[in-house]
Amino acid sequence: MSNDETGLKLLRLLEANPKASQRDLASEFGFSVGKVNYCLRALMHKGWIKAKRFRNSHNKLAYRYLLTPRGIEQKAVLTARFLRIKMREYETLRTEIEQLRREVGGRGDDAPPGASR
Repeated sequence: MSNDETGLKLLRLLEANPKASQRDLASEFGFSVGKVNYCLRALMHKGWIKAKRFRNSHNKLAYRYLLTPRGIEQKAVLTARFLRIKMREYETLRTEIEQLRREVGGRGDDAPPGASR
């Protein structure tokens, strides 16, 4: 996963669930808690998110991660960039699929050539 892709996914997850713990995020990503902490700190350093402690939480280490106006703007920029990349990948795959279909004679099924159904 690229840095932009990781950042976008983190921004999307935090926007949807600002109370997600670092452990929750680590589980979602398949990362270590330390790596999630590093990524969150990088987003805070860029000014894209801010962390606030829960005032009435029994767990005094609990934070709420909020997207800043700059973070919301960057999320839109990253989303547009990611969409362009995925659309290029889609077009490449679509072209490759059409070429493969022509090679197998337009059958389009999963059976190997010469197999009967």
